[in-house]
Amino acid sequence: MPVFNHPEFDAHEIVAFHHDRHTGLKALIAVHNTRLGPGLGGCRMYPYASDEAALTDVLRLSRGMTYKAALAGLKQGGGKSVIIGDPRVAKTPEMMRAMGRFVETLGGQYVVAEDSGTNVADIHLMAERTRHVGGLADAAATAAGRTGDPSPATALGVFYGIQAAVRHKLGRDDLNGLRVAIQGVGNVGFRLAGHLHAAGAQLWVTDSYAPAVESCIAAYGAHPVVMESIYGLDVDVFAPCALGAILDDASIPQLRAGIVAGAANNQLAAHYHGQALLERGVLYAPDYVINAGGIIDIYYEGANYDWSVVDAHLHRIGDTLARVFERSDAEGLPTGVIADRMAEDIFAA
Repeated sequence: MPVFNHPEFDAHEIVAFHHDRHTGLKALIAVHNTRLGPGLGGCRMYPYASDEAALTDVLRLSRGMTYKAALAGLKQGGGKSVIIGDPRVAKTPEMMRAMGRFVETLGGQYVVAEDSGTNVADIHLMAERTRHVGGLADAAATAAGRTGDPSPATALGVFYGIQAAVRHKLGRDDLNGLRVAIQGVGNVGFRLAGHLHAAGAQLWVTDSYAPAVESCIAAYGAHPVVMESIYGLDVDVFAPCALGAILDDASIPQLRAGIVAGAANNQLAAHYHGQALLERGVLYAPDYVINAGGIIDIYYEGANYDWSVVDAHLHRIGDTLARVFERSDAEGLPTGVIADRMAEDIFAA
């Protein structure tokens, strides 16, 4: 399995593989860049179809974390880890502890947090074997209302990002009556739906997990949609909040939304799809810019945790996107290209 010649390898500093035969753990950690600080990133557990698919994911995700941290104004680098396996079937406490031991071997160059397929309880188990964890609320933070779950901050940051996109594309400040299609209503997507509903938006939702859709219907009056129909809905905003690589040669021609803005990582299947969106007149909010709320929340964890400070930083996601959109218009380049250049000016200086 090639690493240095892999199409997603981007001068990553560390790519580590680990197998723990006692627990069945098969995991990879990738640290992309530590120029601004240790590589922080969540641990994703997913039943990848192959080892190659897991490698591709961890390389892309870790790179995205470097760019995300830079544009979020954080003094940290980018890293990510993946565990190969179905979290609903294969995950055990001992496996999570084994993952903690794996993280510890990197000596702090990688800081692990929760991600799709893992949760705060899993990170606590990892913390029994490593000091290098993020996203755990101490007593003071808990008293301030923080649970350690980054999903609420991620969802709120995406909401602020959608506001910025709507302002730029549609020239309006309110979201009342806005039509939004959400792909994936898990921890982040469901909370995003709540913010949008409170702002008066109309919602169409889909998810591979039927109870999640039913919860959105009950709580927010959302309209259910079958998975394959979500792209072609006549809506204002398409919000991908599930897995990545969903904007491709097949899905982009179906889009009727003028804005794509959601929480999923690595939404573009290939870099040229950013150009394809630009040519269709679709305003794309680069994923690593709009979904930075989780790492912003983790950045402020500790004894002096103050939600008002976090919320003020989350609002800056909209400000950053506004600058990206303006430069994209001025230079005639895809928003993703503009965001990359802005981030590289920060972490590559």
